[in-house]
Parts: sequence; structure tokens; C-alpha cells
Amino acid sequence: MYDMIVVGARCAGAVTAMLLARAGRKVLLLDRAPFPSDTVSTHYVHQPGLAHLHRWGLLDELLATGCPTLTRVSLSVSDAHLTGPAPSLGAVAGGCAPRRHILDHILVRAAVRAGAEFRPRTTVLDLHWQDGVVAGIVHGTRHGTQHVERAPLVIGADGRHSTVARLARAPYLHQDPELTRTYYAYWSGLANQGLRFYLTRGAGTACMPTHDGLTVIPVAFSRTGHPIANSDRQRTYLGTLGQTSLDLERQLADARQEGPLFCCSDQPNFFRRAHGPGWALVGDAAHTKDPCWARGITDAFTQASMLADSLDMPLADHRRVGKALTDYARRLVHDFTPAYEGTLFAARMDNDRRSRELADNQHDPAYVQRCFRGFAGIPEPAPAQA
Repeated sequence: MYDMIVVGARCAGAVTAMLLARAGRKVLLLDRAPFPSDTVSTHYVHQPGLAHLHRWGLLDELLATGCPTLTRVSLSVSDAHLTGPAPSLGAVAGGCAPRRHILDHILVRAAVRAGAEFRPRTTVLDLHWQDGVVAGIVHGTRHGTQHVERAPLVIGADGRHSTVARLARAPYLHQDPELTRTYYAYWSGLANQGLRFYLTRGAGTACMPTHDGLTVIPVAFSRTGHPIANSDRQRTYLGTLGQTSLDLERQLADARQEGPLFCCSDQPNFFRRAHGPGWALVGDAAHTKDPCWARGITDAFTQASMLADSLDMPLADHRRVGKALTDYARRLVHDFTPAYEGTLFAARMDNDRRSRELADNQHDPAYVQRCFRGFAGIPEPAPAQA
């Protein structure tokens, strides 16, 4: 018997399990994948996300793996070229873009050190119900049998196609159409120039230095026209790179794509109901938005902290637990709706609309910093008191 079972051991699930275990809970953490392993990702962790890692004692461990901190930011849109230092947040001087097989492994190890039990390669087949309340999970074993694990709370941190959400029949509170497709690949032979963005009408590109001297370069473009055939994806990727920046296209002539092209056409936008009797959702299972602002990892950390903090009470007190989860779900929608709406605005790729404003203010350091702080999700400092 466990206090909580967390399904999904990536950024949201591993952190939730770690924080609950640090609070003295008996936690079972499950994932169907082997670990360490990679997953499709935006990679980027904004300054608030790194501040979470710093507070949890994990930032130095991540940086020790050789993941560079990106302390410069540049943005090119038509005639506007904004560049400057990345905004800092406390001890964090910039963002970073770690490979997921490294970041996720650090988070899982931290959960295990805190006392959570981790089972990779474990597939949840069903929820275990008792008197209309979720009371555990049913999972398959390597021998083809089924096994029940019990807990008064099951937490789904298993992504936008969450098995827990499906089995609990968690309704959508809000949905919007998919707006973009994203392709990305890793490149060698590019100098570390910090975090770079190149935007044009209908498309955008980023350059994010990552582990092993590589740079991950995603391309996002509007979902217009017919689906792109598999055989045309590499050509589309390279063509869009040239469309967004001739300067970047010239740099890539002396660089090399390392490994395959990763294609992400499944990019929904939604809020789900984040709790019910005996279950809760966190991370992409509860709320997913277009990846163009790369907020997924940072949001997962924030939501995991919100959920763990809300459960600081005896689990046997069902009334208090129910109220805490209701408050968590309401706060999730309230806190993340502004960024959700801003992300959808950006994902419509009408980049010409702001290019004149950006061009008029590109030489104003204060304006540039406001733009970069907004992208990172760092609140503006409060005005000084007289």
C-alpha cells in the first residue's frame, strides 16, 4: 500500500514523486519507458524552471553534465534585431536546453534518493476502483500477468495522451485547434551564440546549444495546406530554415546535422479537469499548449510544486484532500491561462504584426529586456517605493 502512485516519470512526474517523497510520503513512480531514455521535447528550460532546480538542489548536478547556460538572447523579425543579455532570476543567469535523457534521469534519481520506489518499463492497464473512487492502478508485468497496486491517490503525469486521464474520464475544460507543426534536429559545428530566434510570417526557428557541443534547431510552421509526406519532411525542414534566416542558412553550410529529423505534428491546446475522486493530473496531462514558447518543462516543474504543496495534510482526511485538490485545479487554470492565451497568439505565426514595434524599439535596452523577461515568464520587478 502506497500513499501516492505517480504514473509518468518525466519532468512533471519525477518532480512530483521527489517532492512528495521528501515530505515523507510513500510513493510509487511508474513509467512505461526504460530509463535513461530520450523523448520528443522542446528542450528549453526557462529561468523560473532553473530556479526550481536550484531550490531543489539539482541545478549544479545538471550543469555538471556539460549543459551550457545560455546567457545571451537574440531575436530577428523582418527589420527588427533585438539582442542582449538573458534576464537573470536570483542565482540563475539564463536558461538552458538539456537533452531529455540526461535531465529526466537526474530527476528520477532525485526521486529515488528521496525515497520513492521507481519501476520503469511498467504499463498501466487500468485504474483500480473502490466504491466509485480510484484506489490504485492495474499494471502489466514482464510475465504477461496483471498486478494491482493500491494507493488513496493516483497522479497522472503521463503526458497529453494521459492513460490516467482517459481511464478516469477527465473532461476537457477548454480546447483550441492545433496551430503549428514542429520539426527539429541536432547540429554540430555551430558556435555557441546563446539562444537565438528567427521569425517570419508563418514560420519560426530557434538555435539552442545543448550537450556535447550540439545545437538543437527546431522549426515551427503554421498548419496550412495538406499534410507533409514523410519523404518531404527533411526538404521542408531545410527549406524553412532558409526561409526564416539566410544568415543561419549560411552558417549551416559549414555545420552538420547529427542524427535523424524529429517531427511533431501532434500539438494540441487544452485544459483538462485536473482532479477527481482518488486521482489528479499534472503537467501535460492536465494542461498542454503549443510548444512555440517552450514552456512545457518549466510549467511541469511549477505544477508539480503546486500539487505537492497542496497535499500537505493527512490523506485520511478526505474532505481536506478533496478541497486541496479542487483549489489546486482552480489555481492551475487561473495561473496558466494568460500564458496559454499568449502562446496561442504567438503560435498563429502572424509575426509581421509586431515587427514594426520591435524595429522601433530594438535599440532601447529596457524594452529589449522587457521582451526577454516576458518570453522567459519572469514577472516585471515591482516599482521602487518613494
